[in-house]
Amino acid sequence: MNRLTAGAALLLSASVPQLLSSQTVGRIEYSTYTLPNGLRVVLAPVRTTPIVTVSVWYNVGSADERVRRSGFAHLFEHMMFQGSANVPKAAYFQLIERAGGDNNGTTNEDRTHYYQTLPSNRLNLGLWLEADRMRSLVINAENFENQRQAVKEERRLRVDNQPYAGAILTAFTMPFDTATCFAYAHTVIGDMADLDSAQVPDVQAFFDAYYTPSNAVLTVSGDFDDAETRALIEQYFASIPSRRPQPAPTCGERPAGASRRMEVTDQNATLPAVAFVYRLPARSHADMPALEILNLILGGGESSRINRRIVREEQAALGAGAFSQIYRLAGVGIYFGIANQGVVPSRLEALLNEEIDKLRNDSILTAEIEKARNQVRAGAIRSRQTTMGIAEALQSSLFYYGELEAANREVDRYLAVTAADIRRVAQRYLTPDNRLTVVINPPQGSN
Repeated sequence: MNRLTAGAALLLSASVPQLLSSQTVGRIEYSTYTLPNGLRVVLAPVRTTPIVTVSVWYNVGSADERVRRSGFAHLFEHMMFQGSANVPKAAYFQLIERAGGDNNGTTNEDRTHYYQTLPSNRLNLGLWLEADRMRSLVINAENFENQRQAVKEERRLRVDNQPYAGAILTAFTMPFDTATCFAYAHTVIGDMADLDSAQVPDVQAFFDAYYTPSNAVLTVSGDFDDAETRALIEQYFASIPSRRPQPAPTCGERPAGASRRMEVTDQNATLPAVAFVYRLPARSHADMPALEILNLILGGGESSRINRRIVREEQAALGAGAFSQIYRLAGVGIYFGIANQGVVPSRLEALLNEEIDKLRNDSILTAEIEKARNQVRAGAIRSRQTTMGIAEALQSSLFYYGELEAANREVDRYLAVTAADIRRVAQRYLTPDNRLTVVINPPQGSN
């Protein structure tokens, strides 16, 4: 590198954080109203490109399932593409793709989401398709059995045959007790025995209970005409009948005295792994911004404390980091490491423990906080460059905070986090009595 290039690189490295910190996350403009049948509608005009996103969130996820009936929410993510009164089986994807769009669905513990992004002149297609399957999804033995097998194959592909995946999924459920918090004490993908025992009337009953206008929010974001869009929504959705609301899920504390350590053998693993699992508060809790900044400092990326110490300096792990799942009623944080060749789990566990203790007791650098803030700011800016990201921000804010305007305040909550906030939440939540230690061992002789 010549001196001119080196100087430019130095100047760039010094100025990038300041450039990021000077950028603001743009305000999302929106309007909202509710149809007589209870369907909440959110309209967010974005005139930058001639595209539009249609997003429907149903207020149902695995948290709403009942004992011995797990996996239904995820099953319906598949079932909703199997045809409705006016759309043949498998035609949904074809119609969207021929119009130049894309679409999909996702399920988590709290909600199920369906979306299409289309050229703006085909908004009518996206709205009509969503209304038709909300009104008249085809639920029969053939479709149910076909998608039951698809879910099983998905589990085999993504969980059963992936190293560490099964143990980590189980770890996410361990902070919750089945009796007091079944909502999060089982996985989204569900128990295969529950799906095997289900019958078509069970599936129909689940659809009738949750796939109703009063249990959904329809968001349209992008380049659309307001009056025309409202007319289309009235035409397609207003006559869909609503049904009575279902009881909301609950989540109590796990009883004291439960096991706080779990050792498992993973037939797909070749190296040991260790994870610390902590129960965290709900998404809307005032401590969550500080906890998310803490996660970024401790385990978010190659420059994070865990990766820097355990992977690069000690060379005790092939990979290490942190991630969290924050739900409507509670949350889970995981700090993990995958051991390097010849490193025993106890060594990895000790190093993880040291880094968490340092964060709880030592000073936190201003540069670490600023980096984490920039990560949050940059992520929000990137997200809001798309109509899909804007729709998601609004849907998420309404669902988790109970108001749309929270979408325009959320980033500020993260930017206001201080070192004292981080230390306080670390001392409150990252404690030994709130920890589940998971040790994942390969089969005997693999390491």
